Amino acid sequence: MILVQHVCKKDTALVGAMRSHTLENPFECNDFGENLTEILTWTQYVVPKMGKNPCISKECGKDSSCSPSFNTRKQSHTTSKSHECLQRGNACIQSSAHRQTSTTQNGEKTFECHECGKAFGKSSNLRRHEMIHTGVKPHGCHLCGKAFTHCSDLRKHERIHTGEKSYGCHLCGKAFSKSYNLRRHEMIHTRKKPHECHLCGKAFTHCSDLNKHERTHFGEKPYGCHLCGKTFSKTSYLRQHERTHNGEKPYECHLCGKAFTHCSHLRKHERTHTGEKPYECHLCGKAFTESSVLRRHERTHTGEKPYECHLCWKAFTDSSVLKRHERTHTGEKPYKCPLCGKAFNHSSVLRRHERTHTGEKPYKCSVCGKAFNRSYNFRLHKRIHTGEKPYKCYVCGKAFSKYFNLRQHEKIHVKIISVDDSPPIASNYKHS
Repeated sequence: MILVQHVCKKDTALVGAMRSHTLENPFECNDFGENLTEILTWTQYVVPKMGKNPCISKECGKDSSCSPSFNTRKQSHTTSKSHECLQRGNACIQSSAHRQTSTTQNGEKTFECHECGKAFGKSSNLRRHEMIHTGVKPHGCHLCGKAFTHCSDLRKHERIHTGEKSYGCHLCGKAFSKSYNLRRHEMIHTRKKPHECHLCGKAFTHCSDLNKHERTHFGEKPYGCHLCGKTFSKTSYLRQHERTHNGEKPYECHLCGKAFTHCSHLRKHERTHTGEKPYECHLCGKAFTESSVLRRHERTHTGEKPYECHLCWKAFTDSSVLKRHERTHTGEKPYKCPLCGKAFNHSSVLRRHERTHTGEKPYKCSVCGKAFNRSYNFRLHKRIHTGEKPYKCYVCGKAFSKYFNLRQHEKIHVKIISVDDSPPIASNYKHS
């Protein structure tokens, strides 16, 4: 769409040129045949009908959805640049742009939240942050109704429905729906961990992971559930928890139809179909389906046990094992079976119990077809086919497929040692 001048009939993208004529109705919509007296009225009338950006710059071809931003863009093609940044030597069109450039250069954060005091370098970032406090989520998904504080978050969410993954790794070909996830994935290949904790020295590939980790030192849990008051160290944990209240399971497997509360759980589940194990230990070459399992495995090499119980000081390689252990002190059993009411101290134990009601056996052997309701039993069964015997006796070298069998075998050596090394009985000695 273009603007047509009544006097000279010349089409123009410049609002200023229209004002050189003094007719009563200088703005005409050539698509709808309406005469409009003011540019504001024209914008309010035309934009909703067209559903697109009507102002197009002839110099660069870029469109702007409203006249103020269009005028700003037009100024960028002129030679008038009155505000110059002294530090960078870059000329800025508007004083606000100059302030923003200077703020970025100086590292100043002049825009402060009046609720929590957090400061930002840009007013747009402050406005976005303030929505956390107000709870305003103006951008709603037309497919599932889920709402977001920012339109970019909505666009990312919509890719869940469409399955679009436009960001591909040039090393392994794996595709992602978000550029952020691609960048994070690429660090797996480079093994780059530039963000280090100043308290324990642990390094991370991404600064957000470092921020989350630091909360384990301070015990900070800033994200609270408005229904039950439970607090969390990460927003993702809070969102995942909230689904326990509303029963929402938005992530569905396209192969078997099983639904999940969190996208990471769906990805883990999908690997049970594909057999993919993308996380490999650089020390022994063993591969895993989850990065958390790889990290836990790596600690078997390093001996690291970073998670310590504050009651008995027992240390663990994994945070989930620590949480489960702490419940032995508190007696807490937060996971209740909806069918029989029995309670458990861990979610995995609840899931295993629920299979006694449903009869589900999700772990199926690809060789003989036998199915199991527990992953542990499935792993033991697979060793029958592979001949793997990972448990070796340190005395005689005999190997076993099950740890229990090794323990039983070791008792043979204990008995032999106790008989061979025992002192002679008292009856063998003669008293003088």
